Amino acid sequence: MLTQTIQLYENRPHVTLTTYLWSDSPVLQNGRKRPAVLICPGGAYLICSDREAEPVALRFAAMGYHAFVLRYSTYSEGAPFILPLSGEAQNLPVNPQCVHPAPMRDLAKAFLVIREHAEKWLVDAEKIILCGFSAGAHNCAMYAVYWHTPIIHEFFGKEPEAFKPAAAILAYGLYDYHLMMRERADPLARAISEAANIAFFGAKSPTKEMLDAASPALHVSRHTPPIFLWATATDELVPVENTTRMAHALAQAGAPFEVHIFEEGRHGLSLANQASAESLLEMNPDVEPWIDLAEAWLKKRFALTLPPQPAWLGA
Repeated sequence: MLTQTIQLYENRPHVTLTTYLWSDSPVLQNGRKRPAVLICPGGAYLICSDREAEPVALRFAAMGYHAFVLRYSTYSEGAPFILPLSGEAQNLPVNPQCVHPAPMRDLAKAFLVIREHAEKWLVDAEKIILCGFSAGAHNCAMYAVYWHTPIIHEFFGKEPEAFKPAAAILAYGLYDYHLMMRERADPLARAISEAANIAFFGAKSPTKEMLDAASPALHVSRHTPPIFLWATATDELVPVENTTRMAHALAQAGAPFEVHIFEEGRHGLSLANQASAESLLEMNPDVEPWIDLAEAWLKKRFALTLPPQPAWLGA
């Protein structure tokens, strides 16, 4: 496996793309290209969570896919972040480097890098799948509905097809920002929401127009790729209605999708097993099967191209 970290911008060392690439072998793909999964960790646009990065990449690699982890523009710029108390979060200064649409454009930049190296890395450039968690799921969902628009392709001076995702796997994401503006009783949830608004919008009180633009459920179209959604009904930070609204929007648009809502589970479970857990709180055997469901969903679209029998058996 080839693992390397690529800095996407010369003056921004915290925005990186890390590769988890299968080495070619005559008894495996034998020069054939593999699909790839591009992973966006969560972290409320304040940080990129390690729990939703390498453990997830290794799990997709174990399925036979190349994997990439994008550490996109976040408020902390790669440094540790101490969340202020509720109310104090609104006093955070704006960091213009991470304000929308920077995180979404980082995804576009990652697509360009992967496609630039597709021949060398044996990546099937037409089969790049997004995978995001929480804020990373929002970033991926935003990209999924905006990839073909001028905010992406005109910025980079490329044709829209250069940025086209093949599919997306989205975990406990926020897809209608109006739902996130409800009054929160829990102080932690309120503080995270307030800080995330500063990080993403660069504003303490986003306008309706800003909220509309940042709600991918309002922008699903015929250009939106197939999407696999999952969440938990008891998510304490991102209301599960985000997932049901996104599913409804996909259904209305006639976009292919699959959705799984687990009855119980906290926010930020990642793989929900010991590989991605910081403590026992992040382990949930009822939710853990989501990754197997996602694997089955991927196989329907992106199964590896295999010959009917090994080469050593002859034609």
